[in-house]
Amino acid sequence: MPGRMSDGLASGMGASPVRWIREAIKKGAPMKSLTADQVQVGFIGLGNMGSRIARRLLHHGYQLTVYDKDLAKAEAAAAQGGVVAKNALELSRTVDVLLSCLTNDEAVRSVYTGPEGVFAGARSGTVVLEMSTISPESSRELHRLGTKGGIEALDVAISGSTPAAEKGDLTLLVGGNRELFRAAEPIFQAVAKQYFLLGGSGSGTAMKLVVNTLLGVGMQAIAEAVVLGEKAGLDRERLLDVLSKTAVIAPAHAGKLVGAAIHDYSPQFPLRLMNKDFQLILEAAAEERISMPATEAAFYVNSDELARNDSDEEDFSAVLRRMEEVAGISAVPSTPATS
Repeated sequence: MPGRMSDGLASGMGASPVRWIREAIKKGAPMKSLTADQVQVGFIGLGNMGSRIARRLLHHGYQLTVYDKDLAKAEAAAAQGGVVAKNALELSRTVDVLLSCLTNDEAVRSVYTGPEGVFAGARSGTVVLEMSTISPESSRELHRLGTKGGIEALDVAISGSTPAAEKGDLTLLVGGNRELFRAAEPIFQAVAKQYFLLGGSGSGTAMKLVVNTLLGVGMQAIAEAVVLGEKAGLDRERLLDVLSKTAVIAPAHAGKLVGAAIHDYSPQFPLRLMNKDFQLILEAAAEERISMPATEAAFYVNSDELARNDSDEEDFSAVLRRMEEVAGISAVPSTPATS
């Protein structure tokens, strides 16, 4: 049965995975690699990114148990060989390694804490790889709570879009125990092209805020520059094409110019999630008592566009359209690309 360890496999492994993980953490000794033949894996949160990461794990031979509040999403993973758990608590009792990819800090706290949460059911020695974009303090809190039960948590923040997740081309930004980071490399290699340990708990999510500052502010700067060019009389299509070929456009933004050229703002990284990340960034800045005026301005435009189109999901690059509207430049409607 998919997702259930056979007796033969279990006996061939000797001591249970959680036992040797627990002992290695306690002694500070090197850990065995978390390979597909050594561990049972769980995944919570099968949204745009989570579903693709879970699929990569299944394709790399991991026995996977999944949970999502939306049963249809969980059943889609089951159709590819996963096993569906009824809730997070049930899932946590059956796995050695648990990954989660959730919307925000509140969702992470809800899944992990309380009588029905992961920490209420997970065995000592369970490994948590938490992939949500949350505040560094929330990552550190999760680590502290897990440690009380003998559970070791890494924050494994994701940099990359849904197409990158599909192809296994993500970048992972990790904070936590160095030996556990090394042990988790087989899992990282299944879903990412590169991965980096930044430091202790919370370092991965702190780096994600740095990365997304450039992502969001960069998109706003591009939007303003494009509008300047249009108002100066440049042909929009030619402007976007040439701009995408210059050294100043990051790979993460290049695809956005392709979509903008045909007025396609269908979500790969939703505007609402960029808005949430802007809030995390500015809250972190306030805690550190630093000024981020460019980020505040980008957040303002992002929030303005979100308020105007809160009923429709759209990509964070829609701020380009918003700046065109503010400048009085009318867009020609077009149908989003379907290929």
